[in-house]
Amino acid sequence: MALKWMVFAAALFGSAAGYAQVSCTREGLQAAANLYIAAQTKGDTSGLPLAKGLGYVENFKPMNIDEGLIKKPMKIDHQRSLLDTSTCQTFTEMIVADKANPYAFGTRLRVNHGLIAEIEMMWTTTGYWGFNVDNYLKYASAEAWDTIPAAKRDTRATLESAASAYLDAFLEGKKDLVPWGYPCNRTEGGMHTGKGVAEDSCDVGVPSGVNIANRHFVVDETIGAVVAFCTFGAGGPTGGSGAPDTHLFRVEYGKLRYVHTLTHLLQANGPGRGAQTKGNN
Repeated sequence: MALKWMVFAAALFGSAAGYAQVSCTREGLQAAANLYIAAQTKGDTSGLPLAKGLGYVENFKPMNIDEGLIKKPMKIDHQRSLLDTSTCQTFTEMIVADKANPYAFGTRLRVNHGLIAEIEMMWTTTGYWGFNVDNYLKYASAEAWDTIPAAKRDTRATLESAASAYLDAFLEGKKDLVPWGYPCNRTEGGMHTGKGVAEDSCDVGVPSGVNIANRHFVVDETIGAVVAFCTFGAGGPTGGSGAPDTHLFRVEYGKLRYVHTLTHLLQANGPGRGAQTKGNN
């Protein structure tokens, strides 16, 4: 009996210790992101420390986690995570280059007292706006999103301000307020700007009159990154489709370096096809 209790206790406390590593520290958030990536790879959420009343959202729509994309096993060909210790959130950008079922998507987690309280996913696949998984993988995996030395890091406020200035330019067209960096490369679903030269710019077309709405941010000062979950427009009769969208930025010395955009909008509903204009971003 004593031996059985020791085995049971070891399993119990071992499992508890595995969950206990999830926290609002940088290491704890990385543990949460790693657990999520493992779950997504297997299509099995049983290893996730999920809170009661979990909020699960895909493309801005709450849904049952058992019916979600998270239950689909995938081979992850590229992943990059942001760790936000101020708001206890993570964001993981992932690319699945499977020819039969390709995906590019980003997933936000919110940790609450060692448990995952929210999972929010925004995904695109074949047939969606600008989707080209081979291009997205090629460019995203070649970029340097290295740790920035502490003395050279931009503040959270600077990172959010840079992202907001870019997104604000869609409404009023005030591009002069955007902290454009050079070189800067932008990848939109797979469509890519830049030729690998010092003059590369992300200032290559921002339509005015579109309200980038419903924003919420995840910020990681350590790698100079900020992502905005948002909608391309407010979904009204003018000014954008209201399609779910993520804009991921790398900022160096206060200037934009990389921009990644994913939009959950069918290509068939894009510009020139009877739908409200997505525009060039």
